[in-house]
Amino acid sequence: MHPDLERVLFTPQQIQARIAEVAAEIERDYASRPGLVLAAVLKGSVFFLTDLCRALSLPLRLDFLAISSFSPGAGGGRVRIEKDLDLDISGQHVLLVEDIVDTGFTLRYLLETLSARRPESLQVCTLLDKTSRRLLPVPVHYRCFEIPDRFVVGYGLDYQQLYRNLPCLGILRSGIFRG
Repeated sequence: MHPDLERVLFTPQQIQARIAEVAAEIERDYASRPGLVLAAVLKGSVFFLTDLCRALSLPLRLDFLAISSFSPGAGGGRVRIEKDLDLDISGQHVLLVEDIVDTGFTLRYLLETLSARRPESLQVCTLLDKTSRRLLPVPVHYRCFEIPDRFVVGYGLDYQQLYRNLPCLGILRSGIFRG
């Protein structure tokens, strides 16, 4: 275990086993829908996306979004797309791949933005779901793990751009994370 972690929530083996289960659900649901597009939100979802793709045998295309979030004042945050999709998703089956769904503000913005492009279908797949912090209702169709309201790092998730490369998902020690 990394010394900056309070505890490990999910080991690499648990993560891979759960991804295989979710991939089987996706395969079942999309077997009759040709041309799946996986649209991943950078940077946190890259590790998850890579392993999810390896577990899927469906024909699919990949694309990426990069966003920035701001939290001015006490209200909900603002989201801005920094890097947009390269693919035209009109008429396509799109699976938005997220690392973590938290309050729902970012996901709602992304779903509204992508829905305006008229995909045939648009669903969400997330590695982590922190439902205890949800402020806006958002549809999450596939989730690997529901987690407590703690700051989690590893397997793509970071704190100040560190810890993404940890093979596990763990809770960052409170003395390191100030939030």
